[in-house]
Amino acid sequence: MTLVIMAAGMGSRYGGLKQIDPITEQGAFILDFSIYDALLAGFDRVVFVIKEENYDVFRETVGKRIEGKIKVDYAFQKLENIPAPHVVPAGRERPWGTGHAVLSAAELVEENFAVINADDFYGRDAFLKLAGFLRTAKAGEDGVEPFCMVGYALENTLTEHGTVSRGQCTTNAAGQLTEIVERTKIKRTETGAAYLDGDDWFALPVDTTVSMNCWGFTPKAMAYMTRYFDAFLAAEGGDPLKREFYLPSAVEGMMKDGLCRVQVLATDATWQGVTYPEDKPLVVAGIQALIADGVYPEKLW
Repeated sequence: MTLVIMAAGMGSRYGGLKQIDPITEQGAFILDFSIYDALLAGFDRVVFVIKEENYDVFRETVGKRIEGKIKVDYAFQKLENIPAPHVVPAGRERPWGTGHAVLSAAELVEENFAVINADDFYGRDAFLKLAGFLRTAKAGEDGVEPFCMVGYALENTLTEHGTVSRGQCTTNAAGQLTEIVERTKIKRTETGAAYLDGDDWFALPVDTTVSMNCWGFTPKAMAYMTRYFDAFLAAEGGDPLKREFYLPSAVEGMMKDGLCRVQVLATDATWQGVTYPEDKPLVVAGIQALIADGVYPEKLW
């Protein structure tokens, strides 16, 4: 099984390449723990989606030390990598979003695969559940592709230092995803949580299931995603210099068109991540506590 790690973002709110900012005295990064957990769960290949200009530093700091543990490949997310006849709008500089990041690895993915963010700590349970699902996932007689998503309780994914972006999920009685709405600004409040829509804030229950971009797919997802990316580029509306092709939005389109079913794999794990510089001490303390409890060794590699 392949693990696709989206690591092309520079972390504008954080102020640097946070994916390779050490969080332990031994120099481990957040993504090291994801790879360690993925290996234990049975993944045998990782594909890093990065910016081409970051290749040398990324391979030297991350790739080389795990190359003897797992097969490693690299895919480059390039702004100009879009299907004809579309062209990049004049003045656009930012990438096309998480859906485009996944598509950047399309030529390297030939088997069932998982997708995660490089700068989020998901917990081992997430990878065990992803691997358990992906080992047997294949389209049924109806041709509908079986995908999965690890779902987190919103309360376990918030930071104390600002807003976060999360996919608000709705499921049916069978635990399958029926709707996912990208909320780009969610904050903790005195009574729970709230999201910004337009100029107003709306309360959001802290037990709401949210997506952390922790997905499991069959290879067919790449072909479908290409179709939705083409439609995204052709659509009018929004700021052409800023609008993004979100992975959750692409998946929701596939669901509504009857191309896939998405099983939500619930976890009670607590997310840890460095969205803002002030988050880092909490992440460091959280990881150290797991090391002290024997969940991880002092030195991963």
